[in-house]
Amino acid sequence: MKYAIIQSGGKQYQVKAGDTLKIEKIIAKKDEEIELKEVFLIFDDETKAIKIGKPIVAKAVVKAKVLEQGRAQKIDVIKYKRKVRYRKKYGHRQPFTKLAITEIVG
Repeated sequence: MKYAIIQSGGKQYQVKAGDTLKIEKIIAKKDEEIELKEVFLIFDDETKAIKIGKPIVAKAVVKAKVLEQGRAQKIDVIKYKRKVRYRKKYGHRQPFTKLAITEIVG
């Protein structure tokens, strides 16, 4: 079983083949195959081989399939200042892309 540390949207994720994860929205259509090229580390559990990048591993790619494009649940943001009758409420829904990891090549 291979594991990889990848970066997407300024965040890092540990993934393996068969995982599903939500990342920051990327421009891709549903059921499209994409390649994530920012791979920092690859670890092969069977041979105990580790490839560490400086900062990324050369010629390493994580292949994934786009399952869904959506928006997360609403988060209410409330600003309040006492004694001055200042209240402000608004909401935010973060867009995301749901991926299924198919293969780690490297």
